[in-house]
Amino acid sequence: MIMEISWEQSVTYSINTIYLLFSAYLVFVMQLGFAMLCAGSVRAKNAMNIMLTNVVDAVVGSISYYLFGFAFAFGDNSNPFIGTNFFALKDVPNTSFDYSFFLYQWAFAIAVAGITSGSIAERTQFSAYLVFSFFLSGFVYPIVAHWVWSSSGWLSASLSNPLFASGAIDFAGSGVVHLVGAVAGFWGSLIEGPRVGRFDAFGKPIQMRGHNATLVVLGTFLLWFGWFGFNPGSFDKILVAYPSTTNQGNWTAIGRTAVTTTLAGSMAGIVTLFSRRLLVGHWDALDVCNGVLGGFVAITSGCAVVEPWAAIVCGFIAAWVLIGLNILTLKLNFDDPLEATQLHGGCGAWGLIFTGLFAKEEFVIQVYDSVDTGVVRPHGLFTGGGWELLGCQVIELLVIASWVSATMGPVFYALHRLRILRISVDEEIAGLDISRHGGYAYNAHHDEDQPRFYADYLRMQD
Repeated sequence: MIMEISWEQSVTYSINTIYLLFSAYLVFVMQLGFAMLCAGSVRAKNAMNIMLTNVVDAVVGSISYYLFGFAFAFGDNSNPFIGTNFFALKDVPNTSFDYSFFLYQWAFAIAVAGITSGSIAERTQFSAYLVFSFFLSGFVYPIVAHWVWSSSGWLSASLSNPLFASGAIDFAGSGVVHLVGAVAGFWGSLIEGPRVGRFDAFGKPIQMRGHNATLVVLGTFLLWFGWFGFNPGSFDKILVAYPSTTNQGNWTAIGRTAVTTTLAGSMAGIVTLFSRRLLVGHWDALDVCNGVLGGFVAITSGCAVVEPWAAIVCGFIAAWVLIGLNILTLKLNFDDPLEATQLHGGCGAWGLIFTGLFAKEEFVIQVYDSVDTGVVRPHGLFTGGGWELLGCQVIELLVIASWVSATMGPVFYALHRLRILRISVDEEIAGLDISRHGGYAYNAHHDEDQPRFYADYLRMQD
């Protein structure tokens, strides 16, 4: 049956669809950013492996999210805890079952596994990676997305009667995306243990720098570019009128969201630049890149509902959260090669709290209400809104940490007990590329060394 629509509706649907698809393409570009960032941040002998895992996130995530994940996240608008209604995709413009909406949400789902891959880099068996990636993108992440982003989710700010009259505001996913990936990565890294040689016999950390700073910077800028689809693109419909305004739509907030995103990341980068200069005695491009990304992660929750000046505060504190957690993890002998747990977990958690402190009432009404022009909504504690929104943000933080720990922790532990999680010491020393993937990523550079390393590896097997 063909749905009859007016010419005006057709134009509206067309513009909304084009914008949503363009945003999905930007978010998908972030996969390339993750790949370059990860490849540059690991040692050369593991570059091919980490790039392959990023490709696997996309291809495995596509199937798992289509078969299971999308239904769990958005398939049923009557259940507050889990969606159903599998294979319900169809051409119904601007609904939860629209093909364009699916593609945009898929791009988010595959990003989650990319976060986790950084935490367990350089020491994980590829078969184990396939298992956890499928489970994370097909089940664990979609349940959280349903809670917060579905119109019926129990934590959703879009409910007619939301939790504490507020609901949790996690506009583009500081918690739903970044904290989920980070908590999963934490358990994977903790259960696997540090890389060989990361800490000496006395527990003192030994530096293992990535092999290619150029790729790290390239990946950072690709992620920055993609974040303009990640955050502003979360306005999945442009032509939706705000209450108490005339002939205006979401485009009035899209620019603001892009600005707050940019300012938070930039401020975090500046703070990291100078603080690391004081701490280590030199200017470090790699640390600045992670600082910028930490600012982006933190602002992702409140990007649409805060003023630009608040975004600067967000980035400032995000940088110190990242620096502090990096120092703490080294003291605890915790090894995360890409600082993914600290960056996406610590800054993601701060982003949720930040929104509960600084969300502006006018912007909250613009984004989450479309009917009652006289509505009063809880907003940030520091902007006079009371404790309700902050309470919802804390609850979201706690339930995400609990849910992901209860699901991904046992998965990684089971893989560990089955001896299919971590590679052998000999393989790790030789490098995953030569021991598992047939050769180095940089064949021209290693033409002379490769036969010798491969011979050494074969001798170790004997």
